[in-house]
Amino acid sequence: MTVESTSVEILIVDDSPADVGLVEEAFREWSHTNRLSVVEDGAQALEFLRRRGEYSSAPRPDLILLDLNLPKKDGREVLSVIKQDPELQQIPVVILTTSDAEQDVRKAYRLHANCYLTKPVHIDEFVNKIKAIESFWLSTVRLPRS
Repeated sequence: MTVESTSVEILIVDDSPADVGLVEEAFREWSHTNRLSVVEDGAQALEFLRRRGEYSSAPRPDLILLDLNLPKKDGREVLSVIKQDPELQQIPVVILTTSDAEQDVRKAYRLHANCYLTKPVHIDEFVNKIKAIESFWLSTVRLPRS
């Protein structure tokens, strides 16, 4: 089964409405079959992934786009929990953040992030980066199916 023949569940974990809007717009341009879910903080992300509370019927994501600087639980903590949980650890996590600090890059990879991308400042560059994510993660690689 290839990713191209099925829809992909994508979880966006980001507290910036502007950034979320750009990501959603770029994904809509790419494919109308992929489904996007959005949560605004790390605590919501873990509730979503564990299907608790209001997220009891949440879909299992095939790919997670995770910001590092989040309220309640930061992205580093969320990444650590995901990659230590046997139920969640196979889900690819793409760090998409404003931080270009070397210590953040190193820590994310130590916590087993699948890749680390810095959000560009210019809108066109941001959209191009999202399209690169789509091209690689949704067309090139084979994602594990839940």
